[in-house]
Amino acid sequence: MASLQIDISPSGKDGDIALISAKGFIDTITVRELEEKILSQLAAGTYKFVIDMKKISYVNSSGWGVFLRELKEIRDHEGDLVLARMSPDVYDVYEKMEFSSILKAFETLEDAIESFKGMPA
Repeated sequence: MASLQIDISPSGKDGDIALISAKGFIDTITVRELEEKILSQLAAGTYKFVIDMKKISYVNSSGWGVFLRELKEIRDHEGDLVLARMSPDVYDVYEKMEFSSILKAFETLEDAIESFKGMPA
């Protein structure tokens, strides 16, 4: 049975970036939990997200959809959602589905967090 563990911690120089670390599978069963975490951060006024994918072994279409669904609101508030440390299998799907034209991906958390430098707080 698929499972997902999610931790959120403030990151960045001003603590204005939500670092979401997830472990497990993002699929139709677990996606709602991830979506609720993102929505709660949006409700709190956070519009900068780094999703640490290091311990994610599988993402289905509903999982990719949760990253895309809130992008308009996030970007309308001068924020962004970026992905970091994807496994080779997950990165392969990311590339094949051409999500790279919509979502930025970084090899390290440091690079992902640095990508927000110069953005309004």
